[in-house]
Amino acid sequence: MRNDTVKRFGLLALATDLTIEGDAAQLMPPGTRLHVARLAFENPTTPETLRRTGPRLAAAADLVVPGVPLEAMIFGCTSAAAALGAEVEVALGSRAPVVTPLSAARRALAALGAGRIALMTPYLTETADLVAGWFAAEGVEVVSSLSLGHEDDREMARIDPAEVVAAACRADHPRAEAVFLSCTALPALGVIGEIEALLDKPVISSNQAAFWAALDLAGIPAAGPGTLFRIREGWRTW
Repeated sequence: MRNDTVKRFGLLALATDLTIEGDAAQLMPPGTRLHVARLAFENPTTPETLRRTGPRLAAAADLVVPGVPLEAMIFGCTSAAAALGAEVEVALGSRAPVVTPLSAARRALAALGAGRIALMTPYLTETADLVAGWFAAEGVEVVSSLSLGHEDDREMARIDPAEVVAAACRADHPRAEAVFLSCTALPALGVIGEIEALLDKPVISSNQAAFWAALDLAGIPAAGPGTLFRIREGWRTW
């Protein structure tokens, strides 16, 4: 590995996620490589099934290019990160710095100077409540929340992008300083700019935030959609 100049990242994706790898291909810059392992998961996406992913994390991480140094290990499920809390860091932290969509969103909000969000999710209400509760525990005020009521993340991945735009606009609130589009399966990356133009405020998606944060941790400049990537040159944590 001594002559390896590639910056390598790990990703644990749910077995049923149809979106995250495609988004990663758009966000990971030249000179980086993403190594993916799939994590067994059974729909519906409820708090109970999400918590079942916890005992599977360490074994899945062991399958990501064993023995090869990684810049970060990304856990690719927003709602499971909310359900598992610190369990994700405990399971994965010995391998590389851990990034979840939620820890990444928190980092992004700090970079944007935003403390109040509108939350839009494709989930069932009980699953969306996990995400809202996670933000509240981190000191982020969720001033409004909208759930689309899907229970299967494969259905979430097939939501029409125009519906994502409309739902984000419905979720917005005058007091919200940013809008968070939760779920790595949600096809949101391509419409972030459109939503920002309509709402005149930053819009953060799970995948946008996760890869932005992982690259930021590694000190690697990158380009991507939305205000978050445009402010990156002025946001340095390394």
